[in-house]
Amino acid sequence: MGTGSKSSHQSYAVSPTALAEAPAAPLDITGAPAAGEESDLTGAAAGASGGPVFEMPELPKPVVEPAPLAEPPAGDDPLAELGGPLGTDSEPEPVVSAAPPEEDVPEASAEGVAGDAVQSSDEEQPAEEAVLLQAEDIQEVQEEEEETDPPLTPVPAAPPVGEPTGTPILVGGDDFINSEATLVAYDSPDGPREVLLTHISEEAEEKLLDALSIPGTHMEEIQVEEEVKERLDLDKEKKLAELTKTAVSSVQHKLKTGSEMSDASIAKHQAAVDAVSAVLNNPSISDDEKAMAQHYMDQLNVVKDKIDNGGAPMPWMDAYEVTTTKMVTKQVPVPDGDPEPGTLAATVRKASRIKANLDPATGQTSWDGVTRSSANGTEYEIDMGDGWKAVYRPYKDNDPKHTEYSLRGQLEVHAPAGAGHGKDLVERLEQLHLMNKPMTASEGEWTYLANNIAAQGLGDAPGMKAAMETAQGLQDLQVQEIVHQRMESLMGLDSDALQTAMKRIHLEASHKVLPMKVDVVRDAVAKASGFSSGAELAASPGYEPTPSTGGKWLTWSRFDVTGKKAEIQDAFKGRSLSHNLNGGDLASLLGTGVLASTEKRAVMGIGGGLGMSEQADKMTGGANSVFLRVKKTPTQPGGGRLIWDDPSVLMQRSDYYAYNGDHYGAINPAHHNYNAGAITRDPMKIAKFNGSSNEIMFRNGIDLLGAEAPSRIVCHTAAERSSILASLTARGITQLGGKPVEDVLCTEADYYS
Repeated sequence: MGTGSKSSHQSYAVSPTALAEAPAAPLDITGAPAAGEESDLTGAAAGASGGPVFEMPELPKPVVEPAPLAEPPAGDDPLAELGGPLGTDSEPEPVVSAAPPEEDVPEASAEGVAGDAVQSSDEEQPAEEAVLLQAEDIQEVQEEEEETDPPLTPVPAAPPVGEPTGTPILVGGDDFINSEATLVAYDSPDGPREVLLTHISEEAEEKLLDALSIPGTHMEEIQVEEEVKERLDLDKEKKLAELTKTAVSSVQHKLKTGSEMSDASIAKHQAAVDAVSAVLNNPSISDDEKAMAQHYMDQLNVVKDKIDNGGAPMPWMDAYEVTTTKMVTKQVPVPDGDPEPGTLAATVRKASRIKANLDPATGQTSWDGVTRSSANGTEYEIDMGDGWKAVYRPYKDNDPKHTEYSLRGQLEVHAPAGAGHGKDLVERLEQLHLMNKPMTASEGEWTYLANNIAAQGLGDAPGMKAAMETAQGLQDLQVQEIVHQRMESLMGLDSDALQTAMKRIHLEASHKVLPMKVDVVRDAVAKASGFSSGAELAASPGYEPTPSTGGKWLTWSRFDVTGKKAEIQDAFKGRSLSHNLNGGDLASLLGTGVLASTEKRAVMGIGGGLGMSEQADKMTGGANSVFLRVKKTPTQPGGGRLIWDDPSVLMQRSDYYAYNGDHYGAINPAHHNYNAGAITRDPMKIAKFNGSSNEIMFRNGIDLLGAEAPSRIVCHTAAERSSILASLTARGITQLGGKPVEDVLCTEADYYS
């Protein structure tokens, strides 16, 4: 976190000319990511979550009140035609803190910024409304908001103990990839070990690091005596080194090109000789100064010889320097210093993973809260106080060339032993400066749009970047409006309290303007995808702005597939998606009910060695996904296979990417298997894959017992089928993907009889 000093921390305030940046798309692989994990894959967080760094306001000065936002003239496109994919590193256009141009903002914005939600600055604000919200007030506001806009995934007070996949939840904002997190309660002798597992976006990392005091990053200034080399003052005054170097460079150029010496080169040499001679002829100079001048004259004599006689280029000329001892100010790390006020103590250690254990007989997962397996990389162990801790694997300290790419950005939050910490696990994210509230329906639509922009490659569409900047501008205006209203109470706060207040203001502003931001971006997405308006898009059959939450995973859909299912099915006609267990135990797989990625299997307690290339996939980033393959629909499939004869079931997800060849699922731009030009997310292109080693990667995994269940599960033998059927029946599972279990489970022999 830079120097680690409080002055270097991000300020959650408003700058008079805040820059607008595009909010994050959870996964964008249309181009090569820059440096961190899924930097273009996870998207860039915006606004209050990892976007621009806001400077603290000069509170005594009133903030300029934004002008009313006007309706654009009929027929005018309110969004300038500016390209650039969502979440890229393109240079943002500044958004002035006054109102955006009239043609850039819909009429609804005026009502949102200056209407009932925000008190007009012309009205006298009651004193009790001017003070910052106290804890009780915040709780009341949150309860009211939950009634009007309830969470998409309510947070359980106590996650089910021993459930290997845990409880998936969605957290508001853009701090987390796909906005998802999982609450797991491991069984242990000391009682449940409740853990929140998530993966933050690279753009949100700076906020998290700002919350930490990391050994070796806290710096302090000290005065030390040090030997330094420097030029003499007389040399600097008379510019002898500069004049000599100019003469050398001019003649050197002629020597290298074989050109004749020019009058200009001769004149530069003479000017240097005159300046050096004047110093040498001064009887009052010191011995050091005389040695310095003679050094330059010796060099100029070489230059004179080259002017007269030519020859090979001259050796490089160094300026004359003397060694002296001086007191200098240096910044040095303080390895064992106390944490700065308001920060959490963190220690740096070798990366590791929770080493859980899955009991094959009971299907329950356990962990003692201590045992961990080693990983190739670096992580921070964070003391959150009161028995709480977190473990974070940073992007910045894990070089993608040499460490496991799939672990970068992984975050664990650990509660003390015992049950009932579910909601606290989410709320504790605030200590790490991360969003800490369950996602609401209105926030869900924002994430849905961002996912579709990334999945469908709409980021470069005309007007898309302008829409994102307009959306951010609305939020910046809202922040300034709230700051203006509460200026008197803010002026009385110290630095730490002001930072806390500004964080709350940003969250409040984000919530209030979210419906307007959604309207602006929905309209841009609609026009980019062939709809006349956002209203027409929202009314279309394929528009589903809430995730699938019925199974083990939470997945967002893409309306270009859900709205054109028949076209997708026709494109895949005669072709299926399949997964071969390669000798794995089909009964154990269906016991957990999920086809899980390498990273998910690790925290579920499933041992390694099940994947074809687990270690390589950790380096490429493919370990965060499961791999399927497009094949001609098999008429005689072997055992141990999962087959989706209707690929549209999975192709409606927004989190997949694919290669028409074996690239180990690479999303790490530093890995030799990565190929930005070969990655696609277009289902129509995937349907035409003809490479025998093609691969389609789905993030986290696939729920085999829910709506995404395969159409055929091919067992090796009739006995295996009977055993699996009995197990599913005993668990009350009678249908898979809308079909009777008996029709889904089959054997190799069924196709050879």
